[in-house]
Amino acid sequence: MKNLLIILLLFASTLQAQRPGSEQIQALKTAHITQTLDLTSEEAEKFWPIYNKFDQQLEKNRKQERREIVSMVKGDVGALSDEEAEKLIEKMIDFKENQFTHYKNLVQELKGVIPPQKILRLRKAEEDFRRILMEQLRKRRKGRQ
Repeated sequence: MKNLLIILLLFASTLQAQRPGSEQIQALKTAHITQTLDLTSEEAEKFWPIYNKFDQQLEKNRKQERREIVSMVKGDVGALSDEEAEKLIEKMIDFKENQFTHYKNLVQELKGVIPPQKILRLRKAEEDFRRILMEQLRKRRKGRQ
């Protein structure tokens, strides 16, 4: 299994050199999570539709958050009035609450699909994958300098 992860990482670095699209990154994420959670074929068949729905909702929420918060800040937070800053803080809290609600729903839906230990490992698998991508990005940026 560790050899598979090494191969995936090498594949990821090759893809990143070719400016991968979100589909390629998603495929690598799917492989990483499947391997880390050690999903059986039956579990994977039920897990991925639930997880993909959650992931799409979360990404939609993140894009909306970036769009709305960036439009309010417009570069300089110091230029905001107290009222504008207060609205921005409330929006940020709303987005975080929305993300938390999506995550709670994901966990509830997964409870009947995979064991609790695998649900716990999911969060770590996501964080590990994000860290791997960031490391690859840093390496790529260093290579350009």
